Amino acid sequence: MGARSFFLKIAKGKKVLDLCDSLAVLKYYGIPVAKSVFVKRIEQLGKIRYPAVLKLVSPDIIHKSDFGCVIVGINSEKELQASYKKILSKARKAKARVKGFLVQEMVEGMEIIVGGKKDEQFGQTILFGLGGIFTEIYQDVSIRVVPITRKDAQQMIREIEGYKILSGYRGQKYKLNTVVNILLRVSKMLQNNPEIQQLDINPIILSAKGAKAVDARIVLS
Repeated sequence: MGARSFFLKIAKGKKVLDLCDSLAVLKYYGIPVAKSVFVKRIEQLGKIRYPAVLKLVSPDIIHKSDFGCVIVGINSEKELQASYKKILSKARKAKARVKGFLVQEMVEGMEIIVGGKKDEQFGQTILFGLGGIFTEIYQDVSIRVVPITRKDAQQMIREIEGYKILSGYRGQKYKLNTVVNILLRVSKMLQNNPEIQQLDINPIILSAKGAKAVDARIVLS
């Protein structure tokens, strides 16, 4: 099945793709994602590697961290069970529908974001920036109209203020060529699927070994 056909199958009848569906679409377009297992109940989970991350999958909660519905650094089955009960309690207090839970590998490194938005004047646009306060407070991002070239992607990375960090601040090395490839693949995904109104891949964890998307959300028109 081609990527476009896969997207249409996943998106059929939906206005928003949840975390699991969004990550599945990214993976189909060759964008690296963290290893994940979806379960409706934690009892369905088999053996996993620790440390791990547990996330709620719900159509009613977008920013899971704000509601305490993401727990990182889980190191044992006992901690996993306790985290499950804690997240379930938070979801019930928020009166959120619970589709299930995503158990992810723990990925550490620098947080970056890649996004997309359909502009009324320019059409599909793509965004890049560092995660955390760099985006939320300083609005340190670069934007281009889709489609982009490899040169465009390289320029997007270099023109943000945070490039000093990405380029080897205090000896820390990051695989920036991986980021270039992610930007190109996201550009292709946006170009191929005009139904995408908004895309947030936030965060992507960047390290010396590469990069992996750990959270994503796709809004459809």
